[in-house]
Amino acid sequence: MIDAVLDGEGDPDQVVAARGLAVVSDEGALAAAVEAAIAAHPDVAAKVREGKVAAAGPLVGAVMKATGGKADAARVRQLILDRLS
Repeated sequence: MIDAVLDGEGDPDQVVAARGLAVVSDEGALAAAVEAAIAAHPDVAAKVREGKVAAAGPLVGAVMKATGGKADAARVRQLILDRLS
């Protein structure tokens, strides 16, 4: 990104927007993606509900895929654990 700014592609915000590098942080969009992942993987969700926190990985992966890899994985994991606890 620094190269793009130095090459005159715009300021950092413009480069991020133009290249689609923005992180999805809209809680509504993340919550919807979490709900969809839970609905698509009820067996995994059941394991997480049973206390197997490590089983949340596939749900995090599903949300990351749905957001094109632009979500904060730590925030997604926390949303999943909050939702299933």
